[in-house]
Amino acid sequence: MGFFSKLFGLDKSEPKAPDVEPIEYEGYLIYPEPIAEGGQFRIAGRICKQYGEEVKTHTFIRSDLLATKQDAESFMVNKAKMFIDQTGENMFR
Repeated sequence: MGFFSKLFGLDKSEPKAPDVEPIEYEGYLIYPEPIAEGGQFRIAGRICKQYGEEVKTHTFIRSDLLATKQDAESFMVNKAKMFIDQTGENMFR
């Protein structure tokens, strides 16, 4: 039955989000989440910061495509650090 449920769209289980290990930088958590696209990887990710009980998130997707997932993750982390240094908490406004 499981095969037919998936085949006909009857599988109601929620898709599992990929587990991403965040990188901590200046009190922010950086989550590199490259997007596979046409055999390459688009630079994408999230920057999060905890404010008491609330977590604020800034999500971004760049137009850059790189050949490997590791390159896209590394580039995203570097860009995120630069963005944090330049904008700080203003990114959440």
